[in-house]
Amino acid sequence: MTALEAIHRRRSIRKYRDRQIPEEALRQILKAGACAPNAGGGQRTILCGVRSRALAGRLGRWSLARFDRSRLAGGFVSREQPSAIDDPSIRNGFYGAPSVCVVFAQEDFLYSIPDAFCCAENMALAACALGISSCIVARAEETFDHPEGKALMQAWGIPEGYIPRCFVLLGYADGPYPGPKPVRDGRIRIVESEEA
Repeated sequence: MTALEAIHRRRSIRKYRDRQIPEEALRQILKAGACAPNAGGGQRTILCGVRSRALAGRLGRWSLARFDRSRLAGGFVSREQPSAIDDPSIRNGFYGAPSVCVVFAQEDFLYSIPDAFCCAENMALAACALGISSCIVARAEETFDHPEGKALMQAWGIPEGYIPRCFVLLGYADGPYPGPKPVRDGRIRIVESEEA
């Protein structure tokens, strides 16, 4: 699969089978994240792969417990792959994914959020190329903002001054993989003139 094919094929999956991904695939996905563009070439992000369905489930429940619906810009995501926004009965913000990657970045660095999401996109595209489904989830900062979360970060060796910025859920789609999503008209422009 070419990079362009992965970009056009990849979809956000929120229904996962009860099947763990191979450890080698997780390593390849994390390495793809580590190769992402980053501000000034600083390589400041720390990528942590969780290959435990039980721990991923606990993190997903923490994530959803701190989900603030009042900060949403839209009210609907998908019929075929519903999110917690679409279905309030969902209790796991990671939708049963058996593995999850946590992207940590320096809290006080101006470009930590763009750096983190560049890593996440690389990981999602690598997963697609390996035949693994994925979904990028924000809400990371709140997920670890309690004593148990801070204890996990310490156990994982995450340095002081680092904050979780996003997650990449990994697993195998439960049901048919969604087809390509049409690109909304009017989002692409090409400018070839210096005139305003």
